[in-house]
Amino acid sequence: MSIYGEYINTMEKIMEDLEKKIEDNSSRHEALHGEKLFEHIICRIKSDESMGDKLALAGLEPTAYNALRGMHDAIGLRIVCLFIDDVYKNVDLIKSLPGCTITEEKDYIQNAKPNGYRSYHMILDVTTDDPDVDGNVPGHFPVEIQLRTIAMDTWAALEHEMNYKKDIENPELIQQELRRCANELASCDVSMQTLRKIIRG
Repeated sequence: MSIYGEYINTMEKIMEDLEKKIEDNSSRHEALHGEKLFEHIICRIKSDESMGDKLALAGLEPTAYNALRGMHDAIGLRIVCLFIDDVYKNVDLIKSLPGCTITEEKDYIQNAKPNGYRSYHMILDVTTDDPDVDGNVPGHFPVEIQLRTIAMDTWAALEHEMNYKKDIENPELIQQELRRCANELASCDVSMQTLRKIIRG
């Protein structure tokens, strides 16, 4: 049985509903302005194995309650955009979604992590007609949303792959080069944003 127990169907419904609302927002924006708000969106329920490992690291038992109250990323969406401005347009639209309350925001685009990581993170409290792990009806479920550009997403994927390699020689040099690459990609994002503004006049 899933670590999420009886709540897994509700979680999947919340994820699919959020994805549809975000895609509908993009479709309306494209119809009005002739441009899409994002390149693609990825949705997932964190696997039992990954959630179990994360709970173990936090010293928590692998229960549905701990997965949905001790953690906030059991339901996750990643929105990958073409331009930096589009990230913030999506953020504003997500904040206006009915039944969603933003409980946490971290802007790692304006304030990159020391290793060079850039992204915009949001934790949503989503209201649903179904009961939650506290027995509330309507229920409340946390959802993590990450928004980033294609360049940021490419860097994050490569950095993630590097972190799985063991016994790397000169790890300090690798980290230094990763930060350099992150800064170069960030500069490219800014240049592409500027070019789009120039083209639009």
